[in-house]
Amino acid sequence: MPGLDPGIHAEPRKVHDAICDATKRLRAAGVESPRRDARLLLAEAMGVSHPALLDPSCPLSDSDSARFVDKVVRREAREPVSRIRGTREFWGLDFALSPATLDPRPDTETVIEAVLAAYASSAPPLRILDLGTGSNCILCALLHEFPAATGVGIDIEHDAIATARLNAARLGFADRASFVVADWASAIAGPFDLVVSNPPYIPRTEIASLAPEVAAFDPRRALDGGDDGLDFYRRLSPALPRLLTPTGVAAVEIGLRQAEEVGRLFSSNGLEVASVRADLSGTPRAIVARMR
Repeated sequence: MPGLDPGIHAEPRKVHDAICDATKRLRAAGVESPRRDARLLLAEAMGVSHPALLDPSCPLSDSDSARFVDKVVRREAREPVSRIRGTREFWGLDFALSPATLDPRPDTETVIEAVLAAYASSAPPLRILDLGTGSNCILCALLHEFPAATGVGIDIEHDAIATARLNAARLGFADRASFVVADWASAIAGPFDLVVSNPPYIPRTEIASLAPEVAAFDPRRALDGGDDGLDFYRRLSPALPRLLTPTGVAAVEIGLRQAEEVGRLFSSNGLEVASVRADLSGTPRAIVARMR
């Protein structure tokens, strides 16, 4: 077919052929899981709900082949599969993405785990604040876990708030979540039982060295934590005493080697660190604090 990338068969005879061709191309581009990604993209192109349902001997139509080639070329340029597909699963829920939102990753589920552990022996939160809500994945996951709770999502980006509202509606939380375009916590008074956030925490000079899937496709504003990665924790910590109820909890995601310094920032503003939770790789990833 004219105009298609010559390195991939324009009209693969079978699913097996298409996957093999794409796997070779993605491997050469440095993609970490080329065969898995090829299967996911082919399932998406063919409208198949899961790659396991692909029949290796099934022939591809011209339209399926063209859609697949387009997706493979995008992945070859290191665009994440989730952005190509337009959705990402987080905490068992399916979230729409946009260029204004981070691509939610499994590491961030550590925040949800930390919150659930913090409320394991106490009454669940009724009012939740999510600062820098992005796609709204943290807030929706918590509303899913705490059926009586309501929440507010804050983001400085209008397009991110539009995506957050879309996800709340798609997942059935529209009547329990509201959203505000604002610069961090400047437009909100509280109090809240729970404040959560996945703030920008990458040191500015390290962004260019991140994987292309992050550096080139996640919004820089959602990554850039200033010179040392701690700018937003410095803004958040003094705001927490007015945002939290006396028994309130704050749970935030943190970057590499940031637990100790974020803990000091919380302590200097009247909070005490209740726990630090590691992600699946053993890296400290979420810090929970309470009013002292």
